[in-house]
Parts: sequence; C-alpha cells; structure tokens
Amino acid sequence: MDPFDAGAGGILRQPKAVWATAGASVVAFMGIGLVDPILPSIAKGLDASAGQVSLLFTSYFLITALAMLVTGFVSSRIGGRRTLLLGLAFVVVFAGLAGTSDTVGQLVGYRAGWGLGNALFVSTALAVIVGAAAGGSAAAILLYESALGLGMACGPLLGALLGDASWRYPFFGTAFLMAIGFLCITVFLKEQPKPARKTSLLDPIRALGHGGLASAAVSAFFYNYTFFTVLAFTPFVLNMTPYKSGAVFFAWGVLLAVFSVLVAPRMQRRFGSLKVLGGSLVLLAADVLVLGYGNHTAAIVCTILSGAFIGVNNTVYTELALGVSDAPRPVASAGYNFVRWFAAAAAPYFAPKIEEWTDAHIPFVVAAVTALLGAVVVAVRRRALTHEAEELEPKHASEDSVTVFAN
Repeated sequence: MDPFDAGAGGILRQPKAVWATAGASVVAFMGIGLVDPILPSIAKGLDASAGQVSLLFTSYFLITALAMLVTGFVSSRIGGRRTLLLGLAFVVVFAGLAGTSDTVGQLVGYRAGWGLGNALFVSTALAVIVGAAAGGSAAAILLYESALGLGMACGPLLGALLGDASWRYPFFGTAFLMAIGFLCITVFLKEQPKPARKTSLLDPIRALGHGGLASAAVSAFFYNYTFFTVLAFTPFVLNMTPYKSGAVFFAWGVLLAVFSVLVAPRMQRRFGSLKVLGGSLVLLAADVLVLGYGNHTAAIVCTILSGAFIGVNNTVYTELALGVSDAPRPVASAGYNFVRWFAAAAAPYFAPKIEEWTDAHIPFVVAAVTALLGAVVVAVRRRALTHEAEELEPKHASEDSVTVFAN
C-alpha cells in the first residue's frame, strides 16, 4: 500500500488522535533547536557569557539522558496517554517559566524541567501513534518521521521569528502550542493498552552488557559531541541576527530531515551501513574543521551542510542500536540513548570553555577529533556490529530511525 494514498489507512486518512499526537510531536522536536538563533540575545538580555547560556543545552540533555532510565518504567505502569499528558504538562509549565527568568541560572533550571517533559513525551509518542493509526504502521511511521523533520527544521525558525522581538517570546510560544497539544490529546486520544511486561529502571543498563549495543552507544557518544558542538556553539561563531541565524538552522534542519529519511536508506542499500557511517563521520569531521577555520561564508555553508551528515548518521546509528542485540527495542533504545545524550550535555558546556582556554578554532578541532573517534570505534568493533549491519531488513530503518532519535 502506498502510505500517501488518500484511501483508508493512508497518511491523509488517520484518526484525529494520530493527528493530535503528531502535531504535538512537531512542537516537541521544535524545542531542541528553538534556542539556537536566540542564544546571543539571551546572553545579552541576561548579561551572561556564552558558556553560561550554552548550559541551556547541557541541563536539557543531561536530564534527557537520565530520563531514559525512567520513561519506559513510567509508561509501562501508567499507560501511553497519561505519559504523554504528563510530559506535555511538564513542558507547558517549564517552558512558560523559562520565559519569566531573570537570571541565567533560573533559565537553565527551567530548561532542565522542560527536558524531563520532552523526554517523557517523545519517547512515548511513536508507540502511541502506531497504536492508534488506521491501516497498519507504515503511514503512521511516515507521519511521525515527517513530524520529526518538520520540528527540527522549524524550531530555529520559530525561535528567530519570535525571538527577534524578545528572547522570552519563543518560550511563551512553545508553552502555548504545547498547551494546545495537551488539550487535543486529552479530547481525541483514548488510553492505550499497557505493555504486558513492566520495564524496570535497570533494564536499559543491563542491555548495554551486549558488546554490539555498547559499541554503537560509545561510537554515538563521540558523534553526538560533534553534533551538539555544531548545534549549541556555532550560533556564537556565526554571530548573526536571530532572523539570519534561524534561516541557517532551518536549512540545516531541512537537510537533516531529507538525508535521514530519504538519502541514508538508499546509500545503505548500495554501500552497506558501516561504510556509509564511517564515511559520513569522516566527512563530518572535515566539515567542522572548515567551519572552524574558514571565513564567515564558509562557516554558514558548513553549518548547513553538516545537517546532511548528521541526518545520515542518525539513521544508521539507529539500526546499529536497535538491531545488534536481542534486547527489546524500547529497552535497547533507552540504554543507547542513556549513553549518547551525555555527550549532548557535555558539548555545549565544554565548547565555550575550550574557546576561553584557547581560541574559537579549537572547539571545532575537538569536535572533528570526536567524529573521527566515532569512526574508529565503528572500524575496530565492526565484527560486533556486522551482524546487524548486514542482516537488518531495510524496512527497519524507517521505523527505528524515529524511535532512537526521539528516545
């Protein structure tokens, strides 16, 4: 069946519950890159340094990493609908409070609460959409992938449009949109069946005892340091107005979505997963080096281009994480993300510190080295990863790419 078919079960013929959850997912993914174009404005408005403002990402992703041990535990006990609503409620409250901050410390703290809510929501949304979808999972997965890409692309754009008037408005805007999502899910989504087996807090940690999954997680840890150096530190290097910075990261997000959903699976079928991942990591390393040492135009071009490599990496890492071990996919995903999100928390903190200790070029040198380290782990541990890379069916790429990225 063509998932775009307007007939029963097509992407355009889904229940209101699916559309409500997908719409809220767009806003949830917007929250990741929302602050990108307004980081300099926040620093100016709160009289804070680049390092202090970058903690907005650190607190957000540190809590997200720790929440990976909790989300499955919670949803397997209270159900998907209540978990979604709990996550949305956290985001509404803490995003709104973030807009009232008088100090950078308050803003960092509220952003941490926002990260907990977002983790609860996005880790549950895919399962809820698939469970409520009509005509099988293909159209539902495509709809969720589209929500992911649209959110990642539009987050910086929304931040720029609202942030041009005040850095506070993007936070209020997110709270308002998520409140609408809360009401829609309350009205349209019925409670989903609870899993037959309850997930324990230690299940994701135990899953990391598998050598292949641990290798994928360690490689992804290094890669995510590079990813979030680009996302959190580059706005200070570009030093552009919110509108211009938002446009750059909108183009970045579009490339990320296109290469993740459309390009990466085709490259894998032609060249193999490990070759594609290794090559993409090496190219990403070269890209961030040019970003750090090139002129302003080169920095803009390389920032946008990095979205293509990041999109490819996200998809391939997903397959490695979820296909290499025999752990249930939600448990494997939680363990994998528990490791890799710590790098997303570390990079925004260390990149400005490294600049203070050295100069503006060195943070990108470190980011290039971590991308190469990710490639080295893939090369050294290729036997542990080969079983999944060679035998995973292509259809899994679409389904799991959104699961791992979201979780």
